[in-house]
This record gives sequence, C-alpha cells and structure tokens, in this order.
Amino acid sequence: MRWWPGRERVPAEVRRGLELEAGERPLAYAVTPDGPVVATDRALHLPGGRRLPWERVEHASWTAGVLRVAETGTGVAHRLAMDEPGGLPDAVHERVRGTIVISDHVPLLGSKGVRIVARRAPGGDEIAWTLVFDPGLDPDDPGVRAEAEQALHNLRRQTGL
Repeated sequence: MRWWPGRERVPAEVRRGLELEAGERPLAYAVTPDGPVVATDRALHLPGGRRLPWERVEHASWTAGVLRVAETGTGVAHRLAMDEPGGLPDAVHERVRGTIVISDHVPLLGSKGVRIVARRAPGGDEIAWTLVFDPGLDPDDPGVRAEAEQALHNLRRQTGL
C-alpha cells in the first residue's frame, strides 16, 4: 500500500481497472486476495470493480489486518483482508467522516434508539438522511418507525437542513 496525499501513485494496471468519474483522484490503495482496493476522493473502489461512494458507507473499521465496510441501508458488509494496508484505513476513515454533517443518537425505547445521520457527498450540496436502528429495535414496527420519523423531523427543523 502506498499513500501520497495529493499525488497519484496507483499502479497503471490497477488504475486501468477503475471506473473513475471525471476529476476523481486516487488517494490510497492496497491489495487483497480478491484484488485491489482503491480509496479516491469520492469513493471506495472494491475488488471486482464495485464503486461505493463515501456517503453510502454506513461505517468502516480496521482490526487485525481486516477492513470492514458496511453499506448504508442495505445490510451489505465487505470484509477486506490485507497484509500491507499502508494509508488505506486512514484514508477510508477520513473520507467517511468527511461526509457526515450530523450524527445524533435519539433514544426510543429505554436506551435503544435510532442514530440519525445526515451525509453530503464530497463536493456536493444535497443532504441524504439515514436512520440506523439499534439492535433489538424493529424498524418495520409502525410505532418505532413513527417515533424515528418524528425525531428526524425535529432534528431537521432544529438544524435547518
């Protein structure tokens, strides 16, 4: 893994496999058993050519040589093992945090509640809101859903977003 902020150092063979948007810049990369992972200023490019925009990453963690990345609202999680991560975990952490405008936990039933997250795509203006329910709460329960939606409404009103 090599990471030089502001300088593109992704090998040509890795770069050729990426579908970059106009102006999108690679920041860091690492090799996994399934192929390369590349962090750009706009997305995480997963092995196999999948592009995951930063604002669609619910959370990411780095433990014992494995980067775990969960997608917002899908239940899909990626487990990326790598021997030489270099700056990739830091780049992922920085980029995910950079999309978060607001993150607020609201209790609904005792200590269980919902995390309300507002995210903005890098360089974008539009805010996307996500409700992340604590384990043990059923997001399909009409009462729980109504309380969460009311909490979201209140937070949007308070913040003007």
